[in-house]
Amino acid sequence: MSTTLSHFRSRVPSLFSELRREMDSVFSRFLGPDFLEEGNGDGMTWFSPLVNVAETDDEFEISVDLPGIKLEDVNVELRDNDLWITGERKEEHEEKQKNWHRIEHRYGQFRRVIPLAHNVDAEKIDAEYKDGVLKILVPKTESAKPKRIAIKG
Repeated sequence: MSTTLSHFRSRVPSLFSELRREMDSVFSRFLGPDFLEEGNGDGMTWFSPLVNVAETDDEFEISVDLPGIKLEDVNVELRDNDLWITGERKEEHEEKQKNWHRIEHRYGQFRRVIPLAHNVDAEKIDAEYKDGVLKILVPKTESAKPKRIAIKG
């Protein structure tokens, strides 16, 4: 009896294609639909700042690393229980020496979309930007907080 790998080989590209589609879908959901684009035609590119999300009984605690980005270039919005953190990095560094001159530019837009629970108190969301770190506290409503149930014995 002869076995061949032709069936396996023909499936491998489709398996990887399917995996890539799934991964693209995951990145698009959490980082925004334009994340996978190299640029948008105006010289800007997308980058993804690091984000930490923690959930406590009372709130979501989110911190975003945005070194070198000015406060006025950052926007935070709550849309359909998703927290949208968007902005733009505009950075220029110039060095001059006796026989050389270097100017480096780093530009890019970012978008992070963080899905939250449906029971958040939108009126009490607090955001603070300090030393390149954006901290956002998203309180939960009373109905979303865990409730201790007494056990009768």
